[in-house]
Amino acid sequence: MTPVHIKTTLDGRKVEVIGGYVCLDGQPEADALVVLDEHPNRQAILRAVPKATHVAGRIPLTMPEVSVAQAALRRATDRFDGTPQAVSERLRRAVWQKVFADGAE
Repeated sequence: MTPVHIKTTLDGRKVEVIGGYVCLDGQPEADALVVLDEHPNRQAILRAVPKATHVAGRIPLTMPEVSVAQAALRRATDRFDGTPQAVSERLRRAVWQKVFADGAE
């Protein structure tokens, strides 16, 4: 899968979406974006990056960056791989999402 460039950090590392993950310098950081209003450290994040609206793991993102990242994540998950391993992984993730939605920790 072709990496989708989101931004380059101040220290020169690339933030990209690769295969359904937001990656920092090629290493997976997060598979979903969190709205800043729902993040427990939102005040500290806003002090460091005033225009941040979302975070992907420990990476703050602005609205234009979120737009690109969300589109790339959506494209990665919209592709259907019919192999038994891929189907099993999708089922595993769906079960965990249901368990956490029902309140399990």
